[in-house]
Amino acid sequence: MARRPLPRILSTGSAQIARSRELARTAADGATDVLHPLITITRGLRRLASAGRRRWAETPKDKRGPLLFLTASVILVVVLVPYGPLLAVITLMAAAAWQGRDRTPPAPEGPDESQTQRLQVLYEALVPYFSTAEDPSPLYAHGGEWEKVFPTQEFDDSDRVTHLVIRYPAYFPDGEASSRARIEQLLAAKSGRGREYLFVWDEEGNELTVSVLAPLPTDIAAQRFVTAPGETVLGFTDPSRVQRTLPLAFGEDQRDVPPVVWRTGIRSTEPHLLAVGQPGSGTSTLLRSIALQAVQYGDVLIVEGGGTGEYACLTGRDGVLGVEVGLAGALAALEWAAGETERRLIAANHARQAGHTPPDDTKRPLWIVLDRPTAFTHLADADGHKDPQSLLQVPLRHGRAAAVTVVVAEQFDALDYLSDAVRQHTRARVVLGPASRQQLETVLGAPPHTTPVDQVPPGRGYARLGSGPVHRLQVPATPDPYDDATSDADRNGVLDLLPPRSAPADTESLPVPVEAVVAE
Repeated sequence: MARRPLPRILSTGSAQIARSRELARTAADGATDVLHPLITITRGLRRLASAGRRRWAETPKDKRGPLLFLTASVILVVVLVPYGPLLAVITLMAAAAWQGRDRTPPAPEGPDESQTQRLQVLYEALVPYFSTAEDPSPLYAHGGEWEKVFPTQEFDDSDRVTHLVIRYPAYFPDGEASSRARIEQLLAAKSGRGREYLFVWDEEGNELTVSVLAPLPTDIAAQRFVTAPGETVLGFTDPSRVQRTLPLAFGEDQRDVPPVVWRTGIRSTEPHLLAVGQPGSGTSTLLRSIALQAVQYGDVLIVEGGGTGEYACLTGRDGVLGVEVGLAGALAALEWAAGETERRLIAANHARQAGHTPPDDTKRPLWIVLDRPTAFTHLADADGHKDPQSLLQVPLRHGRAAAVTVVVAEQFDALDYLSDAVRQHTRARVVLGPASRQQLETVLGAPPHTTPVDQVPPGRGYARLGSGPVHRLQVPATPDPYDDATSDADRNGVLDLLPPRSAPADTESLPVPVEAVVAE
């Protein structure tokens, strides 16, 4: 059976609508050009009338009579003079045209003297990298013209570059990371330090676009995030890097902010996380934020190697199995976690072999949060005990199938003491605080898309989930509510997120006794 063609109104309707819109737009532009003198005169008459009303309102009442008499006398003389009304109308139209003119100062064309000097400095600095002696007609040469290579440029109020498009020769090795890094470092230094720059390389068009990124918001407090079970908000990033936003409360206001969401569970490709930073960079804040989100849907076990009591607010809460700060407690907690992981695997395997669904207790998420575990390594060596990190091999290797997630936070100076299991199985990575480009690439596995700066607020850094892109990150403010330096607003925000107490803090214990581990 032959297929009948679509009706003409359906097949050509969109094209006719587009042509109609284009004709309407052209007619509107033409009418605006034709009626521009009339629009200008009308605007001028309105301004003259407004000026006359203001003058009349400012005139004292005792002088309004003489003013009216003088005005009437002038009108009478104009009427009696030959061609007076015609001359009066011409004069009024000329005054209206003058008053109705566009008074917006014209935008300056091109950069000013200070901006031109900055562009010339950038051009001269790029000459050694974008030129060779064999090039017969080089784009870059000392004393050359920067207009050929900087087609687009934008500046801020202090005449510093905020957006710049750079053309470079085709023989520049833009596919090499080291060559790119040298250019990016040079541009960041010459364009102004203390700002983060985004570099976009167009290898096909031989163009480099440099943009200044706005600082990430630092006023995001701890709160309930609109997420599904298995989703954890690590922090917030640039709007152009993710395709999702979360509604957040900023006091009485509310706005949407793009998050960095870490997904855990059976189908997760990055079931465990490693956070690295300098002291005071916000790694403990990140772990506290993760724990407050994890306790909504699962159980949390916290092991703190720093011994500063950063997680005392979670002790004895519903869903918190324990908060251990000593070596004996850490060994007992991690040995129980390893045994619990094995128990879940065995129970789930038996249920599947029998054709049943796994028990509910094997599907409830279990979070193992460790802050500075390498501190226990030295204590264990001194006391002759096993390293607590050795007990993480089972949760790390089989945690995804058993709904067990491991989160580790460590400082840069102790990275060498982390076990191989922690390094290999923590594919979600976070770096907080000031760090060099080499340190970022070592931890994240890829260089960041921006230039790192020396001074950053707490909780500021980068995140990379598995083999994905590197995101700028700002961790929500989740301070210790028992700290005297915490503000009342932040303290109340964290206290509101804490689950109710399930048992007194001094009676809470783990299933495995401490003596059993010490006896080994």
